[in-house]
Amino acid sequence: MLTSPPITRLTARLGPRWGPRFVIGVPYVFLILFFSAPFLVVLRLSMSEVEGVRFGEIFTYADGVAVLKLKLSNYIFLTSDALYVRTYLSSVGYALLNTAICLVIGYPFAYFMARARPAVQPALLMLVSLPFWTPYLLRVYAWKGLLDDNGVFNQVLMALGLVDSPVKMMFTPFSMTIGMVYTYLPFMILPLYANLVKMDARLLEAANDLGATPFKTFWLVTVPLSKAGIFAGSLLVFIPSVGEYVIPALLGGPETLMIGRVLWDEFFSNNDWPMASAVAVTMVVLILIPLALFNKVQTEQGVRAR
Repeated sequence: MLTSPPITRLTARLGPRWGPRFVIGVPYVFLILFFSAPFLVVLRLSMSEVEGVRFGEIFTYADGVAVLKLKLSNYIFLTSDALYVRTYLSSVGYALLNTAICLVIGYPFAYFMARARPAVQPALLMLVSLPFWTPYLLRVYAWKGLLDDNGVFNQVLMALGLVDSPVKMMFTPFSMTIGMVYTYLPFMILPLYANLVKMDARLLEAANDLGATPFKTFWLVTVPLSKAGIFAGSLLVFIPSVGEYVIPALLGGPETLMIGRVLWDEFFSNNDWPMASAVAVTMVVLILIPLALFNKVQTEQGVRAR
């Protein structure tokens, strides 16, 4: 005898409207528990006074008087100190550069995957996801062996007679950019592929029949239809790149200012938790800006589709 799933039985008891509410409510509960609550704790620390080894209360109530005490000096210092301003600008700049390079490399690859034979596409997807089978830290360390002064690349260049001495590639912005592009390239390819593979090929044939050149067909038909994949892939690359810590620490030099390294120093070297919390909150605000833009674009596309 067949039995209905538990969710179906629960929906039948509570009514048809509870099914969508349950599906939507579970992610919201997850976000509240594992993102909003920790973020509020960090926000509270960023506005608290340090009293010995304890953090002072920001809200007190005594004798009928409620006092809200917020320390904003950390945020004022962030906007006035040149080092922090340069660090934020550098982090955003490296994240934008990484996103642009991943888009330039990933779009042709995703387009080729979407236009490949259906029998070949699973193998191509496996190749794209293959780096995830190796631990993240091990992949970053592998680039140290490739880019070091006595690494594989310099050994090959000197063996071919192209250079007389090792080329300085390690602990430079170049090595950090290479590591970030390698790490986040699959995050650009997969959303683009998911968008391009659903594209109706008859639109491209219609453009060719109307006399459009291959470049015009690509620029005026393919790119606009894949805009959602471009935005999704760019966000998946840009957001973690802004707060990246491991790659700048292992591959970047002292000149490569990234907010993740500054955050680590404030927490564990300077032991200044309120300042580190202010740095983290500001970084989250910077990340929310592209998310808001993406949500606006998605909303506009949904309205046009209707």
